[in-house]
Amino acid sequence: MISSIVVPQMGGSHGDKARVIQTSLFMSGINTLLQTFIGTRLPTVMSASFAYLIPVTSIIKDFSFRTFEDERQRFVHTMRAIQGALIVSSFVNIIIGYSKAWGNFSKFFSPIVIVPTVCLVGLGLFEQGFPQVAKCVEIGLPMLILLVFSQQYMKHINERSYFLFERFALLACIAIIWAFAAILTVGGAYNNVSEKTKQHCRTDRSYLLSSAPWIKIPYPFQWGAPIFVASHVFGMMGAALVALFESTGAHYGASRLAGATPPPAHVLSRSIGLQGIGMLIEGIFGAIAGSTASVQNIGLLGMTRVGSRRVVQISTAFMIFFSIFGKFGALFASIPLPIFAAIYCILFGLVASTGVSFFQFANNNSLRNIYVIGVSLFLGISIPQYFREFTASAGHGPAQTNAGWFNDILNTIFSSAPTISILVGTFLDNTLEAINAAADRGLSWWIPFQNRKGDIRTEEFYSYPIRVRELLPR
Repeated sequence: MISSIVVPQMGGSHGDKARVIQTSLFMSGINTLLQTFIGTRLPTVMSASFAYLIPVTSIIKDFSFRTFEDERQRFVHTMRAIQGALIVSSFVNIIIGYSKAWGNFSKFFSPIVIVPTVCLVGLGLFEQGFPQVAKCVEIGLPMLILLVFSQQYMKHINERSYFLFERFALLACIAIIWAFAAILTVGGAYNNVSEKTKQHCRTDRSYLLSSAPWIKIPYPFQWGAPIFVASHVFGMMGAALVALFESTGAHYGASRLAGATPPPAHVLSRSIGLQGIGMLIEGIFGAIAGSTASVQNIGLLGMTRVGSRRVVQISTAFMIFFSIFGKFGALFASIPLPIFAAIYCILFGLVASTGVSFFQFANNNSLRNIYVIGVSLFLGISIPQYFREFTASAGHGPAQTNAGWFNDILNTIFSSAPTISILVGTFLDNTLEAINAAADRGLSWWIPFQNRKGDIRTEEFYSYPIRVRELLPR
C-alpha cells in the first residue's frame, strides 16, 4: 500500500514500484528474523510503517520543484534522499533502545496505560477497514461475511472441522473471493465503471505481474549513494519515534495473544534498539520506509490461535522467496485491496479488544482509572483525526512554520493514535493520585513483569535461543 501511494508521486514506473515492493518484503523478512531471534522473541512480523508517509511525502515535494532530465532521474534522486534520511534517523531508536532509556521509561507504564495504548494500536487503523471495503463492496462485503461465518460458525460442525476452519478458513476465503474478483474482471463487469472503481475492484490493475522481474535480489545502495539533507533527517526522526511507540503497544498486544507474560523493560529496550538497526539496514538497502510491528499479524495470533515464533520464523522464508522471485510475489499483489480490508475489520478489532482485556488486572470500578483510560482513548482518536482532516483539506498539516522539518515531526507525532495515548495515559496515570491508587492501578500484579527476574516465566519467553552466559567459563 505504501509503495502504491508514494512511488507514482516520485515519478516511478510500474517496474520501479515492483522493485520497491520487493525490497520492502525482503527487509520485512530480515527484520522479522532479527526480532524473533534476538529482539522481543515474540511471534511478531515487522513491516513498513505508515508513520513514515509524512516525512517521505515531504521529501517527494522537496524534489518535485527541482529540474531533472526525466521522471526516472527524479525517482532515483528521491529514493537516495529517503535512503540517507533512514540511515541517520535510525540512530534515534538505536540510542534510545540500547541506552536502556526506553526500558526505564516503560517502568512508568501500568495496566491503565496499556489498555488505551493497545486498543488504539488496532482502532487507530480504522480507516483501513470498512472505508476500504466500501470502495468495492461487491468483493469486500462477501469476504467479511464469509470469513466470520466460516471461521467462527463452521468450525463447530465437528471436532475435525474445528481445527481446519480455525487455522485455514482465512486462506480459503481469500482464494474464493479472489477467484470471484477475477471472474468479474474477466467477465467485463468493470469495463464501463469509473477509474477509481477499476483500481479497487479489478485483479489486473497493479501492473506488477508484467513489470516485476523473475529474479531480482535487493542489494545495498541499489539506487545509488545516499543523499543526506538535515531537514529530511529531522523529519524522519519524528517517524522513527512514532514507530517506537507503535511497536511498544503492538508488543504488549502480541504477548497477550501469544500467551506470554508482558515484555519486561530490558526486552523492550533491546527490541527498540534492534528496530533501529533494522531501520539502518533498510536505509542501506534502499527501502521506502522504516518498519514497525505489524498489527495485522498480531490480530492473526488471536484469529488462528497460533502463537509460535517458529511459525513466524518459517514464514520469513516465504517473504524472502517472494521478494527475490518477483513474479510470484506480484501474483499475490493482484489481490484487490478490499479483500484485505475485510480481513482488517476482524484483525484490528481483535487487537483492540486485547487492549481492553488488560483492564482486568486493575480496579475497573475506580472512577480514577475510568477517567485516565477514557481521556487517553478519546484524545488518542480525536487528535489524529483532526490532523488527518486538516491535512486532507489544506494539503498540509496543522503545524505550518518556516521550519519544514519541525512541521514534519509535529504532524507525524500527533497523527499517531498510539503515540498520543501513551503520552497522555502515562502522564495522567503517574500524576493523578498515583501513590494512593497503586492497588487500583494494578501495580502489585504489574511490577514483577517489568523486571528481568520478576517472574520465572520471563526467561522461558524472552531469553536468547543460545544462552551465551551459560557457555562462558566461570
